[in-house]
Amino acid sequence: MEITIPKKSAVFAALLRADFTAQWRNRRAFVLVLLVPVIILISWRGIIDKLGAVFALSTCITLGLIAIGLMGYSNSIARDRDKGIFQRLRVAPLSAWEIMASRLTVQLAMILLLTVLVFLAGYYVDKISISPAGYFITFFTALIGGTVYLSLGQVIVGLIKSPETVNSTTRLVYFVFIMVGMVGDMGAFGDKLKKMIHWSPYGATKMIVSVGMEPSTWTSDTTTALLLTLAYTIVFAVIGIRKFQWGTR
Repeated sequence: MEITIPKKSAVFAALLRADFTAQWRNRRAFVLVLLVPVIILISWRGIIDKLGAVFALSTCITLGLIAIGLMGYSNSIARDRDKGIFQRLRVAPLSAWEIMASRLTVQLAMILLLTVLVFLAGYYVDKISISPAGYFITFFTALIGGTVYLSLGQVIVGLIKSPETVNSTTRLVYFVFIMVGMVGDMGAFGDKLKKMIHWSPYGATKMIVSVGMEPSTWTSDTTTALLLTLAYTIVFAVIGIRKFQWGTR
């Protein structure tokens, strides 16, 4: 009897469908991740008048990117690893990077959905409108910024094996990013710390996202922020991939 070996493309497509299905079945968690930035934006009507629509939109998108990378991606990876799913996937005719690429594709789709939801909330609730070029470019800058937090989530799940510890760690890191990033960005912690936050992963991501909404305001600082964002992604990804273990043992 002849045994037919499926093509790698067909196996990858099946894995991708399975990952999207798993994401949908866990929709309660990812809906909360998507709704938090939208709720913050809706509640910021007074801040929009004072600090501007771009500030509010870019901050909410950045917070959503952090939630997807930390609360979503790392926790799902840790949970599936603990269940032995990754060890079973290793016997499939797919390389390690293809298995992870399927997971990352789902998260990148989440980033695009998040950006759309924030824009829709801004337009229909707060009457915020930007140029077509601004919408288009922001999708790309959001994807680039999102990779920083996906790679940071990879670091956490690479260094920590226990899914419970991963969950508590990501919550702590998420809280720190929110408090230090949002509050410090407004100058509440002083000029020195504000400058540090400006070039941190939070600040660099927020800068490229906000400038993406107003392409005409692109400066050399924006280019530096873009390069820093890519550098953060590479450093975090290298550490996270090297330390990642496919099983709990």
